[in-house]
Amino acid sequence: MIDRRQTDWRKAALGAWRGARSGPAVTYGLIAACCFTFLISPVSGLDPGTGTGDAALAAQSAYFHRWGVVPAELMSSEPRTLLTPLTALFVHGSWLHLLGNMLFLYVFGAMAEERMGAVPFLLFYLGCGYLALLGYAAAYASSEQTLVGASGAISGVLGAFLHLFPRSRVTSLFPFLFFLPLRFPAWIVLVFWFVLQWLAARTAGSGPGVAYLAHVLGFAFGFLYAWGRYRGRVQRA
Repeated sequence: MIDRRQTDWRKAALGAWRGARSGPAVTYGLIAACCFTFLISPVSGLDPGTGTGDAALAAQSAYFHRWGVVPAELMSSEPRTLLTPLTALFVHGSWLHLLGNMLFLYVFGAMAEERMGAVPFLLFYLGCGYLALLGYAAAYASSEQTLVGASGAISGVLGAFLHLFPRSRVTSLFPFLFFLPLRFPAWIVLVFWFVLQWLAARTAGSGPGVAYLAHVLGFAFGFLYAWGRYRGRVQRA
């Protein structure tokens, strides 16, 4: 005799498992990886062994140098530096840096992953991030400033989103509109964002601060990839 309750339980469990598989697992996994990496890093301030004052700053500097991109070293083609554009994608310089990037990835990554598929999306994300950081390093080949963060990869996701879902409506906060949460078509928000990054990249150098050029390059790579790979298959609604 078959226990119907047990059968129903198995069906429910199988349905939940399938639903989890069909969700944006890669997007959530990338967010989890970045958050975990930050929490165990000396930058989070949660490890008492890091110390305080100059000791903490020294630990953070060593951490960034080990896992981040130093353009001058990357352009020297030393084998140990060739993977740093990948490791740098999971390293962030502050809580605000981490939370800002993860918010953008959460908002735009899920739909892009759903359209591309999990594995293609992961390869796309890593590829955009690598190329964005490599392009920045090539532009500032003599710079000794360390570059960290997932912004280049996430910018690639934004570029792909612009092509794939131009008419989707996203909630945005604009300073000149008193930070009111307003909904706009994605193409307006993303084009506006890209123009701001491009203008900032024209005036910013290779010194400390935001690597706007990496944002511009990542966005361009992401848009061109989506345009070439998914031409004619954009959102029409």
